Order: sequence, then structure tokens, then C-alpha cells
Amino acid sequence: MIGLDDGVPAPLGAHFDGRGVNFALFSQNATAVDLCLFEPGERHEYQTIRLPCRTDDVWHGYLRGVYPGQLYGYRVHGPWDPAHGHRFNPAKLVLDPYAREIQGRIRWHDALYGHRRGLQREDHIDRRDSAAYMPRGVVTAPDMLDLGVKPVHRPLCDTVIYEAHVKSLTQTHPDIPEAERGTYAALAHPAIIEHLLKLGVTAIELLPIHAFADDRFLVDKGLVNFWGYQPFGYFAPEPRYLGHPGIGGLKAAIRELAAAEIEVILDVVYNHTAEADHTGPTLAFRGIDNASYYKLDPSNRRREIDCTGCGNTLNVDHPRVMQLVLDSLRHWVTAYGVAGFRFDLASSLGRAPHDFSAKAAFFQAVAQDPVLARVKMIAEPWDIGAGGYQLGAYPRGWSEWNDQFRDSVRGFWRGDRGTLPKLTQGLSGSREIFGPSGRSPLASINFAASHDGFTLADVVAYEAKHNWANGEENRDGHGHNLSRNYGIEGPTTDPAILGLRARQKRNILATILLAQGVPMLLMGDERSRSQCGNNNAYAQDNPTSWVDWENDPDPGLTAFVANLARLRREQPALRRRDFLMGTGIDKDEPLRDVHWLSPCGAEMDAAAWADDGRQAFGMQIGNDLPEADRLLVLINAGEGICDFSLAPIIGGPWAVIFDTTRATGAVPSGQTLFPPGARVRLEPRSLFVLRARPAAAYEAGRRRG
Repeated sequence: MIGLDDGVPAPLGAHFDGRGVNFALFSQNATAVDLCLFEPGERHEYQTIRLPCRTDDVWHGYLRGVYPGQLYGYRVHGPWDPAHGHRFNPAKLVLDPYAREIQGRIRWHDALYGHRRGLQREDHIDRRDSAAYMPRGVVTAPDMLDLGVKPVHRPLCDTVIYEAHVKSLTQTHPDIPEAERGTYAALAHPAIIEHLLKLGVTAIELLPIHAFADDRFLVDKGLVNFWGYQPFGYFAPEPRYLGHPGIGGLKAAIRELAAAEIEVILDVVYNHTAEADHTGPTLAFRGIDNASYYKLDPSNRRREIDCTGCGNTLNVDHPRVMQLVLDSLRHWVTAYGVAGFRFDLASSLGRAPHDFSAKAAFFQAVAQDPVLARVKMIAEPWDIGAGGYQLGAYPRGWSEWNDQFRDSVRGFWRGDRGTLPKLTQGLSGSREIFGPSGRSPLASINFAASHDGFTLADVVAYEAKHNWANGEENRDGHGHNLSRNYGIEGPTTDPAILGLRARQKRNILATILLAQGVPMLLMGDERSRSQCGNNNAYAQDNPTSWVDWENDPDPGLTAFVANLARLRREQPALRRRDFLMGTGIDKDEPLRDVHWLSPCGAEMDAAAWADDGRQAFGMQIGNDLPEADRLLVLINAGEGICDFSLAPIIGGPWAVIFDTTRATGAVPSGQTLFPPGARVRLEPRSLFVLRARPAAAYEAGRRRG
């Protein structure tokens, strides 16, 4: 039998203690809160209970006789006053923002809106009950994480990130049982783990798995929000991926990945919610306390400030909203074993209240948090608001997606003039971008393709976007792709074009993994996954987005990536924790930590750097460890052969150990050694890596020979 007590205001959410459940919900501007209890499958609540207490704007009550599995939601009473930012409507069932599990999906209907749709202004309240169209929160058992394995906590310098989507990665794999495909559990299938380990991946970064909505306009067109960037529950895993094991399947998958020493990083969306702008639905935050949860326009409080392009901006500057975000992050670390986060449109989190600051309260709170300070924090360092592009401006402890690296790599390899200086900046860790904030090359997440934009295969096969399948007449997606098709737009059987495209993919991948910083690969690029030129496939839950595990148009590319990753692991010079500065590494030799070389055998001078048509150069990098190899990267992005003279200052002898003209990049041992001053022939559009052994190792090998 259910009994009601006052309960306590903390922690927020629904928490079972063995006898009953404490319910606690924040709302600063509400006048009353009703807890609604549901039976499975029922459209309306079987019991409504007024929460009896309010403490510091938290409404709370304790129900004896309620157990895990109970379905619930809230109806929140307060003023309906859109002109002042208040949109309370108790006819609308709202989800608990702290719900640890959510059952069901949104069924779009006009009753989900707090206002009457179709009118010129949204001032008129809609009294229809929305419960029949809403998912429910689920009371869960206390969070307990028993990984059974030691958390990985891999250093950033040793990290290789693989950006992936739960369903896209697993939906077609023939070794995964059909019922398990597309679920969290499938992530830990031995076939997936084996593939990641073969590639040399150390961290899998999952596109959003917080509970999210399918936009109504997409559902009306028979599409879905496949990527998941429309969240409405920050503590609950998205139900569509649960499968038979439920939440346990996700926890088990993270545990198995950790056992294989693969970290899980979550792409999280704390910049906006699925409730869109002031004309959007009432699902949770808007009906609980619109004026607290969202940044409102001070000159017109009926409207939200939109720094995200999604209609609203979460008001992380509010202490309770910041608490929600921090509590959510800690929950995923402590209850699931997540090793890090990538923050979508992260600049919105640093707006205090409107302009971005690296000293914003959110960043300071993360830095001092004993749980969050030890996990990886990665920013997408922009939003669409004024002053939103903040690459390089984040505080210590944060890494950032480096879109300038992406653009310079694509531009250089397709032959754009004037791109060499930017490329060399990226290869050496982007000191000009991240050095001023006191950070290292590890602040730079280096990538050339991500979920947003062309896949790698499409970067070398399409010169224009082809997004017609999204139903927006090809207006969506950006036009700045820095891509090239090499003669034919899209698929071709021309062997010369296919060969050139394959080499360019290898060149781009090599540039990513040889650069200082943290490399990131896009799921399926190692299998030449194409989206048929769609650079905004966010609505495509179909083979356009899925990895094809049956057909591999470039079968050597997976081995190529694996060999690159192995080279990176074996060579400390590729995993530096500090910037290349051009300083000496040995007082007895003229060698520096980096030498920039011209094909003529001299170091690049001012005239060489100013040559905006230059397409060939060398980068010799060393390490202050006496036992470490020195590496020489030779690059020729031109269409003709380049004979590269090895500058005497960098010493030698040199052996070629990696070559992008080869399908797998691997170079057999026992190749010719190139002494100082020798010439190395670079094929058109090629990249070579050469190695000089430490003097002691070379002498020992010579004596053995």
C-alpha cells in the first residue's frame, strides 16, 4: 500500500531505498507539482499525488510501497504567462529531467504543445491532456557499477578515437545475431571489438545516446532523427537501442570494451533540447520551468535566445541547470563507466551569461569536480551565436575538434594553393592555436571526416552535396566541403580514377595519424563507407548511414589504418606531449626537434614558405629520448614525380618504413638505406615515412650485419 511522507529535496530525481521512492523535482516558478503514476500500457495515470513539500525550490515527497519499474511523470502548476517566460500547463505530462530510464517514444500530436497551434501568437493555452502521447520515466534500482575490470584511463597522447553510431556500426554485421544488431549490446560483440583492436582504436566516441526525439517535421516525411541531437532526457539511454538486455546491455557493453582496453566517450548535447523554440512542444523543461531552464531574450521573454540553430539554448548559467548537467555527467561516469565526453556546440556552455569565457562557471566547476576532472573533455568549439567560434580558447584540461586541421588537410591534398603553411601547423600540433592558452598538442583533436559532412570516401568522390533524400530540396548541409571527384561525380568504374581516389584516402589518413595531437577516425572510413554524397545524413536510418560489412570496395584500407596506428604506437616522436619548437635536441649535434625541408636538400627559408604553389616538403621530427628513432615525413601532393634530396643536416642513414603508394602502406624490411644527401623519388600524390635509428642501435645492427 502506498504511503506518502515529506521526503527530502536531494538527490533530485526518483530514488529507491529498499522501502519506497523519494521523488524530487526542481522548479523555481511553479506553484504546485503533481506526481503521476502509470501502469504499463495505460494511456493515463492511475494515481495523481501532490508532492507535499517545497525546499529551496525543490518539490519533493516520499512514497512507501513504490518499487523499481514504476512508470511516472509530472504535471506542474504555475502561471501561463508567455510574455514573462512562464509556460506552465498541468494538462501536459512532463518527463522528469533526472529519469534514469525512459519507456516509450513521443507520438506527435497537437496535444503535446502547451499553446494552441495554428494561431498567430502562442498566448492561448491548450487544455488537452498530452499523457497519451508521452513516454514515461521509469524508477530504477540504485546505480551500481561493478566493471570487474580496471578502468582504462588511457593518456591522451596514446589515444586514437573512432567516432561511431550505435546502429550504423552494428546493423549489418553478419556475425552479430540479427535480434542484437543496432543495440547497445552489439557494441561489445567480439566481432566489433576485434575490428576496433585490429584498427588500433583506443576509444570509441558514440554519437548521442541520451534519450532523444524524432523531430515532428521528419516524422511527417517518414524520416527520423538518426544522429540523436535532439535530447530530452540527460540521464536515460535512448530506448530504441536498448534491446532485450535493457540498460544492462549498455553497461555490459562498456564493461566489455573496457576489458579490451577501449574507452567509451559519449557525444553529449547540453546546449539545447528537443523542445525547439517558443512554438515548440512541452515535453519536460518548458513545462517544468521555462524561465529557469532556457536562456530567454531579455527584450522579449516569450522567445528563447538561439545560439544553437535548434530553437533554444539551455541556460547553464543558472545554478540548478548547471547542477543538472554536472549531475548527468557524473552519472554516466559512475553508473556506466564512461571515460569521457565530446560536447556538441560547446561554446554555449561557456556563455556567462551571453558572451563566451574560458573562465565561465561551468568550466571551473568541471575542473574542480573530483569525478569529472579525471575524464576526457572534448569540445566542439563553436555555436552559431555571436562570438561562438572559439577554437583554441578553451581552458586547460580540454581538447577541441580542430576544424582548421580538417580544412587544411583536405585543401592541401586536393591541390589548393597557399595551404602548405596551415598543413604544417596542423602536423606540428597547432601551437599557434592552442599554445596561447597554455595547452599542449593534445588539445587538438585531428580529423578529416566526421559524422557532420562527407565521409572520407565522399571527400574524394564528390564536389557537391547530394542531400535530396533528406526532403529539403538539397538546401540543408553546408557547401564548404573542400572535396574533389577527380574526373567523375560519384561512382565510377574508371580504374585510373579509382586508383587516384584510393591513394588520396591513404594520404589523408596518413596525415591524420602522423600529426601531433589526438587522431580521430570516422566509423567506416577504413571500409570506404560512402553516403552517396549526402553530407548531412542526420535523418537517414538506412544503408546510406550503415556500415556495409559485406562489401569492401578498398580491402587494403583497413590494414593500411592498422599499420599506421601501429607506427604511431611504436614511435614516441609521433606522440609528443609538448610542442615542436625548432629547438636543439643534442648539444653536440645541429639537430633540432623539427626541421622543415625543401626538395632541393635545404631547409625551407622565407621564400620557400611564401611560395603558395609549393606542394612538396619534408618534416623531420626527433625526440629528446636518446633511444628513440628520428622520423622523416616526405610529402608530394603534386601531379608529377618529385626527386627529394635528403638534407645533410638531418643526418641518416634513412630507411623507408611507410609508403602511401602501397595498398597497406607496409614496406618490406631490408630496403635500401639512404645516406645524407641521397635522393628519394616521390611518386605523384604520395607520402613516405623514413626512419633513422639512434646511433647506438645503428652501429649494433651494422656489426650484426
